[in-house]
Amino acid sequence: MTVIRPASGWFDLHLGELWRYRDLIYLMVRRDFVAQYAQTILGPLWFLIQPVLTTAMFVLVFNRVARLPTDGVPPYLFYMAGSVAWGYFANCLTRISTTFTTNAHIFGKVWFPRLVVPISVAVSSLFAFVIQFALLAVLLGLEALRGGSLSFGSGLLLLPLVVLQMGLLGIGCGIVISSLTTKYRDLVNLVAFGVQLWMFATPVVYPASKIPARWAWLLAVNPMAPMVESFRILVLGAGTVTAGQVAAGVAITLLILAAGVVLFSRIEKSFMDTV
Repeated sequence: MTVIRPASGWFDLHLGELWRYRDLIYLMVRRDFVAQYAQTILGPLWFLIQPVLTTAMFVLVFNRVARLPTDGVPPYLFYMAGSVAWGYFANCLTRISTTFTTNAHIFGKVWFPRLVVPISVAVSSLFAFVIQFALLAVLLGLEALRGGSLSFGSGLLLLPLVVLQMGLLGIGCGIVISSLTTKYRDLVNLVAFGVQLWMFATPVVYPASKIPARWAWLLAVNPMAPMVESFRILVLGAGTVTAGQVAAGVAITLLILAAGVVLFSRIEKSFMDTV
């Protein structure tokens, strides 16, 4: 017998329920993947078109016009790696930030752990990341055939940990914003703008090595900065990051995720009363 009862305290989270509803996570991942490009002409090809167009724009504006350096890496690889890494996090954050508003029709009809939705979004976003990373791998192979001096090796085994941290940070930030938008709906209009500002505060279009020493502390308080640099180091063999910055990024990510889960769990109890 299954008993459904209201949670009472702030930390009455029942996270174990997520494992019981793993089949629902799978169904939602499948739904998101199919529905996202269901009525498009190019379909999943947009997974490749988006990073290619973004990389081309970055090369033109920031390399050819602004003359920003790329740590000795071919510009198209430098910007492609940055856009692939940032794109996964930004996609998770943006889509998860509307969890309550876009799924109100479901939440009002049937009960299930609401965290299933943000987790399914983060997992479904991995499909786009994998396809885009495969494109990056092909470009790396072509550069190697041309005699390019790229250095990477066993460090690639750490790449899943970096991607996992990006996903957790995207979930944490997304559910915090989603929880706040239940009462302050106009925050949704600021998400895209905020994500753009955050990107320019992260070494996506410029290398961290060129940040002046007096601003280096920004890398410690921006958890995405060490993740993007770590991603480039593991994939391209070029980047600047310290163990302290990585540790600070992990700590901030876990703090945001924990705060988001608690806030999300608290808001979901009364969400249907406010819509």
